[in-house]
Amino acid sequence: MVKTNTKKTLGYYFRASAKHKPSGFAMLLSMFIASALDLVKPLYYKKFFDLLTSGGDKTIVFDSLLRILFTVAAIQVTVWFFRRLNNFVANYFESKVMAELNDMCFAELHRHSFSFFNNNFVGSLTKKVKWFVNAFEGITDRFVWNIMPLLVGIVFIFIVLTNINIWLGVGIVVWLVFFVTVNIIFIKFKIKYDIKRNELETKSTGILADTITNNSNVKLFNGYQREVDDYSGVNDDLRKSRRFAWDIGAFFDSIQAVLMICLELGVMFYAVFLWNNGNFSFGTFVLIQSYISTLMGQIWNFGNILRMTYQNLSDAEEMTEILETPSEIQDIPGAKELKVKSGAIEFKDVGFNYIENRKILDNFNLAITPRERLAIIGPSGAGKTTVIKLIFRMHDLNSGTIKIDNQDISKVTQESLWKNVSLVPQDPMLFHRTLKENIAYGKPGATDKEIIAASKAAHCHEFISAQEQGYDTYVGERGIKLSGGERQRVAIARAILRNAPILVLDEATSSLDSESEHLIQEALENLMKDKTVIVIAHRLSTIRQMDRIIVVDNGQVVEEGTHDDLSAREGTIYAKLWQLQAGGFIA
Repeated sequence: MVKTNTKKTLGYYFRASAKHKPSGFAMLLSMFIASALDLVKPLYYKKFFDLLTSGGDKTIVFDSLLRILFTVAAIQVTVWFFRRLNNFVANYFESKVMAELNDMCFAELHRHSFSFFNNNFVGSLTKKVKWFVNAFEGITDRFVWNIMPLLVGIVFIFIVLTNINIWLGVGIVVWLVFFVTVNIIFIKFKIKYDIKRNELETKSTGILADTITNNSNVKLFNGYQREVDDYSGVNDDLRKSRRFAWDIGAFFDSIQAVLMICLELGVMFYAVFLWNNGNFSFGTFVLIQSYISTLMGQIWNFGNILRMTYQNLSDAEEMTEILETPSEIQDIPGAKELKVKSGAIEFKDVGFNYIENRKILDNFNLAITPRERLAIIGPSGAGKTTVIKLIFRMHDLNSGTIKIDNQDISKVTQESLWKNVSLVPQDPMLFHRTLKENIAYGKPGATDKEIIAASKAAHCHEFISAQEQGYDTYVGERGIKLSGGERQRVAIARAILRNAPILVLDEATSSLDSESEHLIQEALENLMKDKTVIVIAHRLSTIRQMDRIIVVDNGQVVEEGTHDDLSAREGTIYAKLWQLQAGGFIA
C-alpha cells in the first residue's frame, strides 16, 4: 500500500495556516535570521585563530582578538533574541492553527451520516482526530527548528567552502544528493509498514473503547478472559509490526552513520592535502571542522526528521481519508428550508434496503393526515423503526419519495427537517452535562422558567429537585447516573421544550414502571396536542387512544384502523397481539 493522501493532508494544513499568515511569516523570518547569524560565527573564529598563529605584534593582536570576541558576543545575543522570539511566535501560531484543525475535524465528523457513526468506534474516531492535529504540530516543529536551519546551513556552507576551494563545495553537494536520495528510498520502503502499524493501533484503540463501553457485558457474560486474550492478540500483532518498523529504522541508522563518517574523514583528508600545498591556514581548518560538525549534526537529524515527518503524515492518513470522504447524506444544491404548516406526511412508493439482497420496505405507501396520531406496530424486523429513520432522513431512499406538507424531504435542508421533527427514542442518549443543559438542548436559549415548566410537565422535576445539585447535576456519560425511567422523562421534557410540529415516540414509555408511566400519560397527551404524532409501541395499552393504528409486516401495511376495529377482527395480527397482552398466552 502506498500513501496517497500526503498532498491532501498538507493541503488541509496549509489552508488552516493561511488564516494566520502574519504570525507564520514572523515565525519563519525569526528562525531564518537566527540560523544565518549562527553560521557567521565560525568566520570570526577563523580570523581569531589565524590571528593567534600569525606571530604579529602581541598588543595589536590582543586588541583584534577582543574586538572579534565582542562581535561574536553581539551575534550570540542577537541569535538568542531571535530564537526566543521564534519560540513565542511559534507557540501562538501553532496553537491557533491546531485549534482551527480541531474545529474543522469536529465540524466535518458531525456532517457525516448516522450510518457513519454506526460503523465506526468512538475511540477510533477520537484517536484519528488527535493524531491528525498533533501531526501538524510535529511537522511544523521539525520544519521550523530542523529543516529550515538545515537548508540555510547548506546554502551558506556551500558558498563559504566553494570560495575556499570549489571541490570542497561540489563534494559536499554530491554527498548531500546521495544522502537524501538514500533517505527517500528508505522512507518509501518503510511507509507501508508504518501505515500497517497505524491500522493496528486503530484496531487496538477500537477494541479498548468497545470493551470499556460494554464493561458490564464483559463481567456479566464471563467475557473477561476472552476479551483479555483477544486484546492481547491484537496488541501482539501491533508489537511485531512496531518492532519491525523500529528494526528497519535502526538498520538504516547504521548505514547513515557510515555515510557520515565518510563525509567527515573525506573532507578532512582533502583539507590536509590542501594544507600541505600551502593553501590552508590553521583558522581555515577550524572553520571547516566547525561547519562539518554543524552540517553532520543537522544531516544526521535530517534522516530522522524525514522519517518522523512521514510518520506524522502516516498518523494523519486515517483522518484525511474521513475528511476526503463525502457525507453519505447531503443537502442538494439550493436546498430550501422545510416549512411545516399542517404536518401531513406521505410515503409514496418507497423502497429501501440496508443490504442489497434484503428489502426492508418495498413499494411502501402511507399517508398521515395533519395532526393525526398514528401508531405503528408489527413484529421485529417488519420495518417499523426503518419508517422512523427514513422520516429523519438517516438514510436516503432506494426509490420513491417522502413528503412533509407536500415538500420532498430529500430536497430540503437536513437542519430544517430535524428542527421540525422531535424524537423521544426508546433509549435516550444524554450528554455528560447537567440536567438543565440536557433538557435545554431541545431549545437553545430557553429560560430557567421554561426548563422547569417542561420538567414538571414530564414529571421529572420531582427527582431533579431531590438531587443535591438540582438542575446542575451532571448525569454521567450517556446519562448513566440516571435510571432508565429518569432518562426517558428527561428526553420527554426535552421534546416538550422543543415543541416541534411533528412528534415521533419510539417506545417512549418502555423504560418506565407502571407508576411512572401513569404519571407522564397526561404529559404526553399535552405534548401531542396540535401535532402530527407517530408512535411505535410494543405495549398496545399505550396506543389504544391513537386516531389510527397500522400493522407493518414484511415492509408493507397489512392492517389499519382504530384499536376497537382491529381488536374485534378475528385472526388478525393485531387481534392476536392484543389477546396475548391483555388476556395472557393463547393456544
